[in-house]
Amino acid sequence: MTVYEFDVETINKTEVSLSDFKGKVLLIVNTASKCGYTPQYKELQDLYEQYKDKGLTVLGFPCNQFMNQEPGTEEDIQQFCELNYGVSFPLFAKVDVKGEHAHPLFKYLSENAPGILGSKSIKWNFTKFLVNSNGEVISRYAPQTNPNDIKSDIEKLLNNN
Repeated sequence: MTVYEFDVETINKTEVSLSDFKGKVLLIVNTASKCGYTPQYKELQDLYEQYKDKGLTVLGFPCNQFMNQEPGTEEDIQQFCELNYGVSFPLFAKVDVKGEHAHPLFKYLSENAPGILGSKSIKWNFTKFLVNSNGEVISRYAPQTNPNDIKSDIEKLLNNN
């Protein structure tokens, strides 16, 4: 099984298959607009701009499960991201990333890249999952991990394409 087997809804409410991203290295992130880590949107956008022509796509999934830090509508989220951080990477409809209503994609990511001490549950906003160009989950990064600190791991995967 790979991430390509999941369908997701874009922030504009269009259903897409992650198979549309076959052959790309993916950085999948659960995001929030009112979190202490929200400034990571800038670093995520910088990574996307730096590596998109080499095969990286960042996928942002807003989530309101952590202290109500993503309360807005999809339209609010999109405007916030574009105006404040110039986000041009794909954003998706709000999802749950943990618990019984967690989106199947995030259940899969959590199972295939456990966090610290083997924990499968996503603990906070801006947990990042790196997926290779074959759709396989390679790594999970903690919310506090700055996206720039993932560059060498991304470059390794891009160089293997």
